[in-house]
Amino acid sequence: MAAPAHRRPPPLFQSIVLDPIRSFTRLEAAGSIVLFGAALVAFVLANSPWHAAFEQLWTTPVQLTFGDLGFHASLRQVIDDGLMTIFFFVVGMEIKRELVEGELRTGRQAMLPAIAATGGVLLPALIFLVLNRGTAGEKGWAIPLATDIAFSIGCVVLLGKRVPRALLVFLTALAIFDDIAGILVIALFYGGGLNLAGLVWVAVLALVVYAAARLGVESALFYTAGGVALWIGFHHAGVHGTLAGVLLGLLVPARTRRPVREVLGELGKHSGLTVEVSEALDTSDLLSIGDEVREAVPPLQRFEHALHPWVAFGVMPLFGLANSGVSVAGMSVADLTAPVLLGVALGLFLGKQLGIFGFTWAAVKTGLAEVPGGASWRSVHGVAMVAGIGFTVALFIANLAFGAEPELLNQARLGVLVGSLASGVSGMLVLRALP
Repeated sequence: MAAPAHRRPPPLFQSIVLDPIRSFTRLEAAGSIVLFGAALVAFVLANSPWHAAFEQLWTTPVQLTFGDLGFHASLRQVIDDGLMTIFFFVVGMEIKRELVEGELRTGRQAMLPAIAATGGVLLPALIFLVLNRGTAGEKGWAIPLATDIAFSIGCVVLLGKRVPRALLVFLTALAIFDDIAGILVIALFYGGGLNLAGLVWVAVLALVVYAAARLGVESALFYTAGGVALWIGFHHAGVHGTLAGVLLGLLVPARTRRPVREVLGELGKHSGLTVEVSEALDTSDLLSIGDEVREAVPPLQRFEHALHPWVAFGVMPLFGLANSGVSVAGMSVADLTAPVLLGVALGLFLGKQLGIFGFTWAAVKTGLAEVPGGASWRSVHGVAMVAGIGFTVALFIANLAFGAEPELLNQARLGVLVGSLASGVSGMLVLRALP
């Protein structure tokens, strides 16, 4: 038998650059670290001598014309209204996965995070409204509602075994319910006035996509075309177009056409027969194996797996860069205590933790649910604090609420940054101090 060929060591570039990058991207908290870095860079540049050029970058016009048809928007609008649709598509698929096979598939499993999320939605909105009732900033009441799933879970993951796995699952399910609440709020309160014809168009398109999914259509091209059509339909219906991503994610098939065990059994037989043949192996066999494996993986799982790196390391950091550039130059004490800024910051920091912890405590004490994994109340409080990180969706809603009012938008953005940072740091300190 010939000795196995000696594998040459990887090139210097691969060992110094590529391998560390691959190792980093495999970290569960990698996406939140990159997003935090993007937000920090945006904040620094917005308060640097290059602030004008940095802001001008995001207002750069983007045009696409085809005959008499045309698309005109700024670079920031392309990110917020276009690329963020992909983010919401992934959110929609995550929600469906949890409903079909995850922590939300039964009523009992979903009850406690649903109750906790209710508290985490009501109290922040109440705090904001108390501070802004009857003012121009009142319409921003929904900004402190949402938990940023990437940041909050990333913070908990960084703490390792200090946080029980059951609490991480609880936080994930809670953030999913928060996303659902945020999506409903955007649809109901931040549209441009409903148009019945547009809604009918959306309903027809959704039925077409649903029927195709039921018939076993798995083509990524088909769902891409369906998503674009739904986006246009939502836009004309007076509902924010990014919600097309959520609806499409919920429509993508989550079941396989063939049982996994059956496919694996056939692959085992096929591989055994192929290897036993003395002739040279044909690489086309690998293509047939790939097709077999593809049939065993549902489209939802394939699409989510393919898009997650692009969203985590592309879409979300770009959104952070475009929307976290808050200038504090020239701000006075009065500006730092503006009702919108305080309402958002206190809503995220106080409203989230008190609402989530209070509703969780009440649910457990009344016998409706049990503490996840028998965790201590101190650890539950720490997780509730971390859930006050409301970065991505909070900034998104701030843009919808105050897009035409730069001063209020700046206050809201700064409130999101302050409230999210305070929630994340204090929550991690509490969790890190656990025995």
